[in-house]
Amino acid sequence: MNSSPQSGNRGPSEPQNEPAPPARASDADREAVVKVLHDAMGRGLLSLQECDDRVAAAYAARFVRDLPPLTADLPPAPAPAPVAPGWRALTLLAWLQLRTALASISWRSVRARPRLSVAVAVALVLAVVALGAITGGGEASEHGPGGLEQLEHVGPR
Repeated sequence: MNSSPQSGNRGPSEPQNEPAPPARASDADREAVVKVLHDAMGRGLLSLQECDDRVAAAYAARFVRDLPPLTADLPPAPAPAPVAPGWRALTLLAWLQLRTALASISWRSVRARPRLSVAVAVALVLAVVALGAITGGGEASEHGPGGLEQLEHVGPR
């Protein structure tokens, strides 16, 4: 069989110049449109009735081409406002800054000045002691002067 474009005979294997069938809309496509419609209603761009009508049309849409007209007259949603970083991010930043500061210290100069290293060590010890006193380490425990010894003598009843 010798078919050529000049002969005008088209066999079953040659493509026709017919338009492709329309693509069917998936549930994800419909849900994306419904989300845009609900957002527009929340921003006051659509009334409740108009939103309901468009949502019903979105869920009833069979083809993808039926979905864009439902949101064509709506402006895009504004970009979300930036969110402040949480405590974890701030703690990590503080740790990285401290580590960088400690890495930049010339430890040879610290060894060369023993008075400075002694002063730093004393300041650290005082800070730990002060922290212990602030958190209640210097006060009597909640179990009284006997502390844990009293708890050992108390048995099940």
